[in-house]
Amino acid sequence: MEQSALLKNVSHLPLEPNPVLLEHAKQRAESVQNRIADQITTFAGSMWFVYIHIIWFSCWIGFGVEKYPYGLLTMIVSLEAIFLSTFVMISQNRADAKRQVIANQQWQTVKEEDKQNEQLLELSNQILELTRAIHESPMLQARTQSSGNA
Repeated sequence: MEQSALLKNVSHLPLEPNPVLLEHAKQRAESVQNRIADQITTFAGSMWFVYIHIIWFSCWIGFGVEKYPYGLLTMIVSLEAIFLSTFVMISQNRADAKRQVIANQQWQTVKEEDKQNEQLLELSNQILELTRAIHESPMLQARTQSSGNA
């Protein structure tokens, strides 16, 4: 219940794309082969692809383009499956490359945060040492004794 309320509160906020992913997409788009593969993968993963195949198979069988067991249709569909499986692998490689880009950026962030944490620990130790030095100083002890005697 609380999570859905939280989502409602932040759902109006625009999501900024990761700048590293934008740069990766820009580099990928520079290659004509990548753009073609992306378009084919996008189309092959859509419902239009399914609808076209339903119409195609229905017409092939309905108009009697060839007799059962549909050897030519089987060969065409097999070749199509070979190419589509290649495009699926290309798509998986692209997704892996995106994940690697994000992982590299996150690792860089972790290293920077670790360095900042070490600096903060060093500052905290310096503050602790100064505080101890102040409390142990003879002047402070003299003042505390004189105010305690008064």
